[in-house]
Amino acid sequence: MAIKVRDFEVRLTRNKEERRMVRQLRYDVFVTEEGASATTEQQELHEEFDDFDRYAEYMAVFHNGKIVGSYRIIDKKAADKMGGFYTETEFNISKIKKASDNIAEMSRACVAAEYRENALVMRMLWAGLSEYVLRRRIAVLFGVASWVGQKPVESAQAISYLYYNHLSPLRLRARVISENFAPGADPRMSKMNILPRAYVDEEIAKKQMTPLIKGYLRMGATFGQGVFIDKPFNTYDVFVMMQSKNMDAAYQRHFYGRENALDHLDVKPRPMQTLGKIMLMPITGSLNMLGAFFEFLLREDAADAEFIDDETQGSQEDNQDGTRS
Repeated sequence: MAIKVRDFEVRLTRNKEERRMVRQLRYDVFVTEEGASATTEQQELHEEFDDFDRYAEYMAVFHNGKIVGSYRIIDKKAADKMGGFYTETEFNISKIKKASDNIAEMSRACVAAEYRENALVMRMLWAGLSEYVLRRRIAVLFGVASWVGQKPVESAQAISYLYYNHLSPLRLRARVISENFAPGADPRMSKMNILPRAYVDEEIAKKQMTPLIKGYLRMGATFGQGVFIDKPFNTYDVFVMMQSKNMDAAYQRHFYGRENALDHLDVKPRPMQTLGKIMLMPITGSLNMLGAFFEFLLREDAADAEFIDDETQGSQEDNQDGTRS
Protein backbone atom coordinates (compact mmCIF):
# COMPACT_ATOMS: atom_id res chain seq x y z
CA MET A 1 0.00 0.00 0.00
CA ALA A 2 1.12 3.55 -0.73
CA ILE A 3 -0.02 6.34 1.60
CA LYS A 4 -0.19 9.91 0.31
CA VAL A 5 -0.46 13.09 2.33
CA ARG A 6 -0.71 16.04 -0.06
CA ASP A 7 2.55 15.88 -2.07
CA PHE A 8 4.22 13.32 0.24
CA GLU A 9 4.03 9.57 -0.32
CA VAL A 10 5.31 6.60 1.70
CA ARG A 11 5.75 3.12 0.25
CA LEU A 12 8.33 0.43 -0.43
CA THR A 13 10.85 1.29 -3.13
CA ARG A 14 10.18 -0.32 -6.52
CA ASN A 15 13.37 -0.13 -8.56
CA LYS A 16 17.14 0.28 -8.48
CA GLU A 17 17.07 4.05 -8.91
CA GLU A 18 14.84 4.51 -5.88
CA ARG A 19 17.10 2.23 -3.85
CA ARG A 20 20.11 4.28 -4.94
CA MET A 21 18.35 7.45 -3.73
CA VAL A 22 17.82 5.82 -0.32
CA ARG A 23 21.51 5.00 -0.02
CA GLN A 24 22.43 8.55 -1.02
CA LEU A 25 20.18 9.94 1.70
CA ARG A 26 21.80 7.58 4.20
CA TYR A 27 25.23 8.86 3.14
CA ASP A 28 24.12 12.46 3.70
CA VAL A 29 22.78 11.69 7.17
CA PHE A 30 25.13 9.05 8.55
CA VAL A 31 28.44 9.91 6.90
CA THR A 32 28.36 13.63 6.09
CA GLU A 33 26.25 14.76 9.02
CA GLU A 34 26.99 12.26 11.80
CA GLY A 35 30.55 11.21 11.02
CA ALA A 36 30.23 7.51 10.17
CA SER A 37 33.23 6.06 8.35
CA ALA A 38 32.97 5.40 4.62
CA THR A 39 34.99 3.33 2.18
CA THR A 40 36.55 4.84 -0.91
CA GLU A 41 33.83 3.21 -3.02
CA GLN A 42 31.09 4.70 -0.85
CA GLN A 43 32.69 8.13 -1.05
CA GLU A 44 32.90 7.94 -4.83
CA LEU A 45 29.28 6.81 -5.16
CA HIS A 46 28.05 9.08 -2.35
CA GLU A 47 26.09 6.08 -1.01
CA GLU A 48 25.99 4.36 2.39
CA PHE A 49 25.46 0.59 2.20
CA ASP A 50 26.61 -2.74 3.57
CA ASP A 51 26.19 -6.41 2.74
CA PHE A 52 22.77 -6.48 4.39
CA ASP A 53 21.30 -4.21 1.72
CA ARG A 54 21.39 -6.95 -0.89
CA TYR A 55 18.02 -8.51 -0.04
CA ALA A 56 16.55 -5.77 2.17
CA GLU A 57 13.44 -3.77 1.40
CA TYR A 58 13.32 0.01 1.82
CA MET A 59 10.36 1.92 3.20
CA ALA A 60 10.70 5.44 1.82
CA VAL A 61 8.96 8.81 1.93
CA PHE A 62 8.93 10.67 -1.40
CA HIS A 63 8.53 14.43 -1.87
CA ASN A 64 8.94 16.44 -5.07
CA GLY A 65 10.74 13.63 -6.83
CA LYS A 66 13.24 12.82 -4.10
CA ILE A 67 13.41 10.49 -1.11
CA VAL A 68 13.43 12.42 2.16
CA GLY A 69 13.12 9.62 4.73
CA SER A 70 13.66 5.87 4.86
CA TYR A 71 13.85 2.67 6.89
CA ARG A 72 15.59 -0.53 5.88
CA ILE A 73 13.53 -3.69 6.50
CA ILE A 74 14.95 -7.21 6.59
CA ASP A 75 12.49 -10.05 7.11
CA LYS A 76 13.29 -13.61 8.11
CA LYS A 77 13.38 -14.83 4.51
CA ALA A 78 15.90 -12.16 3.48
CA ALA A 79 18.00 -12.78 6.61
CA ASP A 80 18.18 -16.48 5.79
CA LYS A 81 19.62 -15.62 2.38
CA MET A 82 22.27 -13.39 3.97
CA GLY A 83 23.17 -15.64 6.87
CA GLY A 84 21.51 -13.50 9.54
CA PHE A 85 20.24 -10.06 10.50
CA TYR A 86 22.33 -6.89 10.73
CA THR A 87 21.36 -6.63 14.40
CA GLU A 88 23.20 -9.90 15.09
CA THR A 89 26.52 -8.14 14.58
CA GLU A 90 25.77 -6.27 17.83
CA PHE A 91 23.24 -8.27 19.84
CA ASN A 92 22.44 -11.93 20.49
CA ILE A 93 18.84 -12.33 19.29
CA SER A 94 18.67 -16.14 19.40
CA LYS A 95 15.54 -16.06 21.58
CA ILE A 96 13.66 -13.94 19.08
CA LYS A 97 14.80 -16.08 16.15
CA LYS A 98 13.13 -19.12 17.69
CA ALA A 99 9.85 -17.55 16.63
CA SER A 100 8.18 -18.41 13.33
CA ASP A 101 8.94 -16.52 10.11
CA ASN A 102 6.88 -13.53 11.18
CA ILE A 103 9.68 -11.34 12.46
CA ALA A 104 11.40 -8.42 10.78
CA GLU A 105 14.28 -6.07 11.45
CA MET A 106 14.12 -2.29 11.02
CA SER A 107 17.34 -0.33 10.67
CA ARG A 108 19.02 2.71 9.13
CA ALA A 109 16.14 5.07 9.99
CA CYS A 110 16.90 8.53 8.65
CA VAL A 111 15.18 11.76 7.61
CA ALA A 112 16.70 14.56 5.52
CA ALA A 113 17.74 17.46 7.76
CA GLU A 114 15.38 19.97 6.15
CA TYR A 115 12.36 17.72 6.83
CA ARG A 116 12.78 17.15 10.58
CA GLU A 117 11.00 20.28 11.76
CA ASN A 118 7.39 19.06 11.89
CA ALA A 119 7.97 15.28 12.15
CA LEU A 120 5.54 14.50 9.31
CA VAL A 121 8.12 12.41 7.44
CA MET A 122 8.89 10.31 10.53
CA ARG A 123 5.19 9.80 11.23
CA MET A 124 4.66 8.70 7.64
CA LEU A 125 7.53 6.22 7.92
CA TRP A 126 5.88 4.74 11.00
CA ALA A 127 2.55 4.57 9.19
CA GLY A 128 4.27 2.70 6.37
CA LEU A 129 5.99 0.34 8.81
CA SER A 130 2.73 -0.30 10.63
CA GLU A 131 0.93 -1.18 7.40
CA TYR A 132 3.86 -3.51 6.58
CA VAL A 133 3.50 -5.23 9.98
CA LEU A 134 -0.20 -5.91 9.44
CA ARG A 135 0.09 -6.85 5.77
CA ARG A 136 2.98 -9.29 6.37
CA ARG A 137 1.63 -10.61 9.71
CA ILE A 138 4.76 -9.51 11.58
CA ALA A 139 4.60 -10.40 15.29
CA VAL A 140 7.99 -9.02 16.34
CA LEU A 141 9.69 -5.95 14.85
CA PHE A 142 13.17 -5.17 16.13
CA GLY A 143 16.37 -3.28 15.50
CA VAL A 144 18.76 -0.86 17.14
CA ALA A 145 18.28 2.76 18.18
CA SER A 146 21.28 5.05 18.43
CA TRP A 147 22.82 8.14 19.89
CA VAL A 148 25.60 9.88 17.95
CA GLY A 149 28.98 9.64 19.67
CA GLN A 150 31.14 7.16 21.59
CA LYS A 151 30.33 7.94 25.24
CA PRO A 152 27.18 6.30 26.67
CA VAL A 153 27.75 8.19 29.91
CA GLU A 154 26.50 11.30 28.09
CA SER A 155 23.09 9.59 27.97
CA ALA A 156 23.40 7.93 31.39
CA GLN A 157 19.99 9.02 32.61
CA ALA A 158 18.20 7.78 29.49
CA ILE A 159 20.03 4.46 29.26
CA SER A 160 19.65 3.72 32.97
CA TYR A 161 15.95 4.60 32.77
CA LEU A 162 15.45 2.08 29.96
CA TYR A 163 17.30 -0.57 31.96
CA TYR A 164 15.23 -0.17 35.12
CA ASN A 165 11.85 0.34 33.46
CA HIS A 166 11.65 -1.09 29.93
CA LEU A 167 13.74 -4.25 29.51
CA SER A 168 12.20 -6.92 27.27
CA PRO A 169 10.86 -10.07 28.95
CA LEU A 170 13.58 -12.65 29.59
CA ARG A 171 12.13 -15.12 27.07
CA LEU A 172 12.69 -12.59 24.27
CA ARG A 173 15.51 -10.46 25.66
CA ALA A 174 18.44 -9.69 23.35
CA ARG A 175 21.89 -9.23 24.90
CA VAL A 176 24.77 -7.13 23.71
CA ILE A 177 27.82 -8.86 22.21
CA SER A 178 30.58 -6.72 23.68
CA GLU A 179 33.20 -9.04 22.15
CA ASN A 180 32.26 -7.46 18.80
CA PHE A 181 33.35 -3.99 19.88
CA ALA A 182 35.97 -2.48 17.61
CA PRO A 183 39.53 -2.34 18.99
CA GLY A 184 39.88 0.44 21.52
CA ALA A 185 36.25 0.36 22.72
CA ASP A 186 36.05 -0.62 26.39
CA PRO A 187 33.62 -3.57 26.91
CA ARG A 188 32.72 -2.11 30.31
CA MET A 189 30.82 0.62 28.49
CA SER A 190 28.21 -1.98 27.52
CA LYS A 191 26.53 -1.71 30.93
CA MET A 192 23.09 -0.10 30.91
CA ASN A 193 22.77 0.48 34.65
CA ILE A 194 25.21 3.36 34.49
CA LEU A 195 23.46 5.07 37.40
CA PRO A 196 21.86 3.50 40.50
CA ARG A 197 18.08 3.39 40.25
CA ALA A 198 17.70 6.03 42.98
CA TYR A 199 19.66 8.55 40.87
CA VAL A 200 17.55 8.17 37.74
CA ASP A 201 15.29 11.14 37.00
CA GLU A 202 12.58 10.36 34.43
CA GLU A 203 12.29 13.96 33.24
CA ILE A 204 16.01 14.24 32.58
CA ALA A 205 16.05 10.79 31.03
CA LYS A 206 13.35 11.73 28.51
CA LYS A 207 15.29 14.88 27.56
CA GLN A 208 18.35 12.74 26.80
CA MET A 209 16.41 10.39 24.52
CA THR A 210 16.33 10.88 20.79
CA PRO A 211 12.89 11.57 19.25
CA LEU A 212 13.03 8.08 17.72
CA ILE A 213 13.58 6.34 21.06
CA LYS A 214 10.80 8.37 22.70
CA GLY A 215 8.54 7.37 19.84
CA TYR A 216 9.38 3.70 20.29
CA LEU A 217 8.50 3.97 23.98
CA ARG A 218 5.13 5.51 23.14
CA MET A 219 4.46 2.55 20.85
CA GLY A 220 5.07 0.11 23.71
CA ALA A 221 8.60 -0.98 22.80
CA THR A 222 10.93 -2.82 25.15
CA PHE A 223 14.72 -2.91 25.09
CA GLY A 224 17.48 -5.50 25.13
CA GLN A 225 20.23 -5.66 27.71
CA GLY A 226 23.44 -3.77 27.04
CA VAL A 227 24.83 -0.92 24.96
CA PHE A 228 26.83 -1.53 21.79
CA ILE A 229 29.67 0.87 20.94
CA ASP A 230 29.77 1.18 17.15
CA LYS A 231 33.00 3.05 16.50
CA PRO A 232 32.90 2.89 12.67
CA PHE A 233 29.38 4.33 12.67
CA ASN A 234 30.14 6.81 15.48
CA THR A 235 27.16 5.72 17.57
CA TYR A 236 26.25 3.82 20.71
CA ASP A 237 23.23 1.60 20.26
CA VAL A 238 20.48 -0.05 22.27
CA PHE A 239 18.35 -2.93 21.07
CA VAL A 240 14.65 -2.14 20.60
CA MET A 241 11.82 -4.65 20.12
CA MET A 242 8.11 -4.19 19.49
CA GLN A 243 5.63 -7.05 19.78
CA SER A 244 2.58 -6.20 17.73
CA LYS A 245 0.19 -7.38 20.42
CA ASN A 246 1.93 -5.32 23.10
CA MET A 247 1.46 -1.94 21.47
CA ASP A 248 0.28 0.38 24.19
CA ALA A 249 -3.32 -0.49 25.15
CA ALA A 250 -4.43 3.12 25.01
CA TYR A 251 -3.15 3.43 21.43
CA GLN A 252 -4.90 0.23 20.44
CA ARG A 253 -8.15 1.56 21.85
CA HIS A 254 -7.60 4.77 19.89
CA PHE A 255 -7.01 3.29 16.46
CA TYR A 256 -8.48 -0.21 16.69
CA GLY A 257 -11.39 0.34 19.06
CA ARG A 258 -10.25 -2.23 21.62
CA GLU A 259 -7.03 -2.72 23.55
CA ASN A 260 -6.58 -6.39 22.64
CA ALA A 261 -6.98 -5.92 18.88
CA LEU A 262 -3.52 -7.29 18.13
CA ASP A 263 -3.55 -10.29 20.48
CA HIS A 264 -3.66 -12.66 17.50
CA LEU A 265 -0.12 -11.48 16.64
CA ASP A 266 1.43 -13.13 19.67
CA VAL A 267 4.51 -15.01 20.76
CA LYS A 268 3.31 -17.79 23.07
CA PRO A 269 5.67 -19.20 25.73
CA ARG A 270 6.03 -22.96 26.07
CA PRO A 271 7.12 -24.89 29.19
CA MET A 272 10.72 -24.17 30.31
CA GLN A 273 10.21 -20.58 29.09
CA THR A 274 11.19 -21.42 25.51
CA LEU A 275 9.70 -19.51 22.64
CA GLY A 276 6.73 -21.09 20.94
CA LYS A 277 4.88 -20.49 17.73
CA ILE A 278 3.56 -17.15 16.69
CA MET A 279 -0.16 -17.75 16.56
CA LEU A 280 -1.67 -15.86 13.69
CA MET A 281 -5.22 -15.40 12.50
CA PRO A 282 -6.33 -13.67 9.29
CA ILE A 283 -6.66 -9.92 9.63
CA THR A 284 -10.13 -8.85 8.57
CA GLY A 285 -11.26 -5.36 7.77
CA SER A 286 -7.60 -4.33 7.64
CA LEU A 287 -8.08 -1.17 5.58
CA ASN A 288 -10.67 0.18 8.00
CA MET A 289 -8.39 -0.70 10.89
CA LEU A 290 -5.42 0.93 9.21
CA GLY A 291 -7.42 4.04 8.47
CA ALA A 292 -7.98 4.56 12.19
CA PHE A 293 -4.32 3.79 12.85
CA PHE A 294 -3.09 6.32 10.33
CA GLU A 295 -5.46 8.92 11.73
CA PHE A 296 -3.65 8.56 15.02
CA LEU A 297 -0.13 8.54 13.52
CA LEU A 298 -0.63 11.35 11.04
CA ARG A 299 -2.61 13.55 13.45
CA GLU A 300 -3.58 16.87 11.90
CA ASP A 301 -2.42 15.64 8.47
CA ALA A 302 -4.74 12.63 8.47
CA ALA A 303 -7.54 14.52 6.71
CA ASP A 304 -5.29 14.81 3.64
CA ALA A 305 -4.25 11.15 3.59
CA GLU A 306 -5.01 8.87 0.64
CA PHE A 307 -4.52 5.10 0.74
CA ILE A 308 -3.62 3.28 -2.46
CA ASP A 309 -3.56 -0.51 -2.38
CA ASP A 310 -0.66 -1.34 -4.68
CA GLU A 311 0.24 -4.76 -3.31
CA THR A 312 0.42 -6.17 -6.84
CA GLN A 313 3.26 -3.76 -7.59
CA GLY A 314 5.78 -5.90 -5.75
CA SER A 315 9.42 -5.28 -5.11
CA GLN A 316 11.00 -8.34 -6.71
CA GLU A 317 13.56 -6.16 -8.43
CA ASP A 318 14.20 -4.39 -5.11
CA ASN A 319 15.30 -7.63 -3.54
CA GLN A 320 17.66 -8.72 -6.28
CA ASP A 321 19.71 -5.70 -7.31
CA GLY A 322 22.63 -6.08 -4.93
CA THR A 323 24.09 -3.35 -2.76
CA ARG A 324 24.57 -0.90 -5.61
CA SER A 325 22.82 0.08 -8.80
